[in-house]
Amino acid sequence: MENVTEGTWDSLPEKLNDKIRETLRELGFSHMTPVQAATIPLFMNNKDIAAEAITGSGKTLAFVIPLLEILLRREGKLKKQQIGAIIITPTRELAIQIDEVLSCFTKHFPQFCQILLIGGSNPVEDVKKFKEHGGNIIVATPGRLEDMFRRQADGLDLVSAVKTLDVLILDEADRLLDLGFEASINTILGFLPKQRRTGLFSATQTQEVENLVRAGLRNPVRIAVKEKGVAATNTQKTPTRLQNYYMICKANEKFNYLVSFLRQRKQEKHLVFFSTCACVEYYGKALESFVKNVKVMSIHGKMKHKRNRIFTEYRKLESGILVCTDVMARGIDIPEVNWVVQYDPPSSASAFVHRCGRTARIGNHGNALVFLLPMEESYVNFLSINQKCPLQEMADFKCTVDHLPKLRSMAQNDRAIFEKGMKAFVSFVQAYAKHECNLIFRVKDKNREKQRQKMLLEKKEKQGEIRKSFAKNKAWSKQKSKKEKKKKVALKRKHEKGSDLDDEDVNELLRDTRLLKKLKKGKITEEEFETQLTAVGRSAGGSDVSD
Repeated sequence: MENVTEGTWDSLPEKLNDKIRETLRELGFSHMTPVQAATIPLFMNNKDIAAEAITGSGKTLAFVIPLLEILLRREGKLKKQQIGAIIITPTRELAIQIDEVLSCFTKHFPQFCQILLIGGSNPVEDVKKFKEHGGNIIVATPGRLEDMFRRQADGLDLVSAVKTLDVLILDEADRLLDLGFEASINTILGFLPKQRRTGLFSATQTQEVENLVRAGLRNPVRIAVKEKGVAATNTQKTPTRLQNYYMICKANEKFNYLVSFLRQRKQEKHLVFFSTCACVEYYGKALESFVKNVKVMSIHGKMKHKRNRIFTEYRKLESGILVCTDVMARGIDIPEVNWVVQYDPPSSASAFVHRCGRTARIGNHGNALVFLLPMEESYVNFLSINQKCPLQEMADFKCTVDHLPKLRSMAQNDRAIFEKGMKAFVSFVQAYAKHECNLIFRVKDKNREKQRQKMLLEKKEKQGEIRKSFAKNKAWSKQKSKKEKKKKVALKRKHEKGSDLDDEDVNELLRDTRLLKKLKKGKITEEEFETQLTAVGRSAGGSDVSD
C-alpha cells in the first residue's frame, strides 16, 4: 500500500475512544504516521495485518491503539485471568518499552490488567503475579511465554486462559526468527484459538517471515509503507532525517578516534555498537577511564538481571554513552539519541540499518557514524546499493592524541582488563570471519598470504643450519626468550601497519604457551619442551577458533 501519508486521528473511519484520544494528546501525538494511517483502520475492521515499515516509523502505536479498541468493543467483560491480547516481541528491552507505552493507555481503563513476562525475572514470581493480579493483556518474549504455557504443575492454566484471546501481535517478526524463536512461536501458535485478529509487524520481509504469515494469519492484508515524500522508485530503509557518516582509519587508530569523538560530544547521548558481548565488556570498561565526567553504561545479551535496570536507567539520562551489542538494535525507542556510533560494521547489512534507526525516530533528526578500515571502504557502495543507505565521509575529523599506551598500561596492571581484552580480540576475529560480506571483510588477503608464506619458506631455508647450531650451544630458556622477542616484534609490526593478525600466528602462540605451562608443571622435561617447540616452529598448520 503505497502513497499513504500522515493523517489526523479524526480522519479515521471509526471514532476512537475518548480516553485513547486524550492519552494521545498527552503524549504529544497529534498526527498519525503513514504506518499508523495504513494499519489502524484495517485492524479496527477485523482484518489480519502483515505490515512492513522502516524502523522508527511508529509501529508500536499502530498495534496498541487497535488492540485496545477491539478489547473495549468485545461483548463480554474479561475476567481477571482471561487473556484478551498477547504481544510477542524478540527482546526484553523492547518488551519493557511496549509495556510502558501500553500502561499510558490502560491507566484510563481499570477493567484491563496487563502483565510483562520476560527473561531475567523469576518465572515462579511471574506465575504468582498472574494468579493474584491476572493479565488480560500480556507483553512477552517468546521463551518466557512458552515456558508459562508449560507450567501447569505450578497451578497455572494458560492454555484455558487464552481461549478468550481476541488479538495477537508479533512485533519485529523478522528479528524473532533471526534469534531462533521459530520453534517457540510455532508452539505458542498451537495453543491459541484460530478465531482471532493477528498483526505481524516487521522492518523487513524475508522468506521466513512470509512462512510465518502463512502459518499465523488468515487472509492478511499486506502493507508496505514508505515515508512521505519518498519516491516510489526509492526504497531507502533509513529515515530521511538521518545523517549517515563513515570514517576511514587504520586498525590501530580506531580506539583513538572513538575516544576523541566521544570527548568532543560529552553533552550528547550516544549508542556505541560492538559486534560481540566480550567487546562490549572490554571497551565499556575502557571508555569509563578515557571519557571522564560522562555516564558510561554497557549492555549485551549475556547479561541476566542487570539488563532491565541498565536499560531503564539509560533511557532517563539526558546525556551519556551506552556501549551495546545488537540486542539494542531493533525497535528500541530511547529518547533524544544524538549519535549512533558503530565501532565495527555488523554481520549483516540489515543490522546496519536497524542500528542507525535508534536515532532520527518519528520525525526527529539524528546522526550515525561507522568506522571502516581502508580495505573496507567498498562497504559504503555496498550499503548504497543493497540497502539504499547513502553515507557521506566525515573527512574533516582529526585525532592527534594516542590513547593506546595508556590502554596497554591498564591491561598490564589489571589482570581482569587484560583477560577481557583477550576475549574481546578472539570474539571479534570470529565475528569478523562470519561477516556476510566476506569479499569485503576478509580475515586473510590471498595475495598477502602467498607473499607471507613465501617469505617464511625463504627464512626457514636461510636459518635452518644456524638454528641447529644455536640449539646446541645455547640454553633452551635463552632460545625461547629470543623466539618470543621475535614474535612480539613481528606482531608489533603487523599492528602498526593496521594488518590483521592471522589465525596461524595466534595458534602458534597458543601452542607455545601450552608447552611452557606443561614444563612449569613438570609434565614434560626440558628436552621434550625443546623438541616440541622446534617441531611447532616447523609446523605451518592452523585451526579455527570457536566459542
